[in-house]
Amino acid sequence: MTTALLAAELTTTSTGEAVQFWILGAVAVLGALGVVVAPKAVYSALFLAMTMIVLAVFYIAQDALFLGVVQVVVYTGAVMMLFLFVLMLVGIDSADSLVETIKGQRVLAIVVAVGFAVMLIGGIGNTAVSGFAGLDAANAGGNVEGIAVLLFIDYVWAFELTGALLITATVGAMVLAHRERLQPRQTQRELAARRFRDGERVTPLPAAGVYARHNAADVPALLPDGTFSELSVGELLGRIGRDWDHADLGLREPGDDARKDRR
Repeated sequence: MTTALLAAELTTTSTGEAVQFWILGAVAVLGALGVVVAPKAVYSALFLAMTMIVLAVFYIAQDALFLGVVQVVVYTGAVMMLFLFVLMLVGIDSADSLVETIKGQRVLAIVVAVGFAVMLIGGIGNTAVSGFAGLDAANAGGNVEGIAVLLFIDYVWAFELTGALLITATVGAMVLAHRERLQPRQTQRELAARRFRDGERVTPLPAAGVYARHNAADVPALLPDGTFSELSVGELLGRIGRDWDHADLGLREPGDDARKDRR
């Protein structure tokens, strides 16, 4: 009788837990959908940060205080905010291009998503069939100690292989980004002399346009006649940035004033 009552207490959800789960769960699902359907990359990053914060609240509610703090400090506070600040500094203010830069990446993403979903469903189904230990048993020696036992004793090989994979990926990214210099770096004086000698543009390129509401790096500068200067936007931002027009910046088209004068 006592065992049955204890089992019932472990498997019964209180009213507060149920209310918290359904409210925050809905917020997490909305945030996840916002990551996918948001028209701008900055909005997607903010939605992802919101979902991560909700997950941290779930961890803390399950007495996993260490995981909750790590979720906020490391993922939301460091990785996610770094990604968001990079987007804001670069100034990419448009949706990603629909043209695939890597062939087959959409198919690969779908296959990985389906595989992850199958693994997740299998793990939840296994827990539902075999039962769960409960928070008291998992945190018997403390939450941090319980996580340490899982990482460094039960799943030490998976943990070490994951760390080796991340280190390999970091070193590979550094190797791919590194370029050996085949000749000495040219000084500013040598570059200026070459521009004069080859008949190239002598003056520096114009800077990007700066406006009261739009100061992104992909906003082109204005020429004296009111048209955009294509040289003020870099080649990369010109391809992936937003295709600005005068209406987006609250400006009139260059020929509007002339047409009004003729009238």
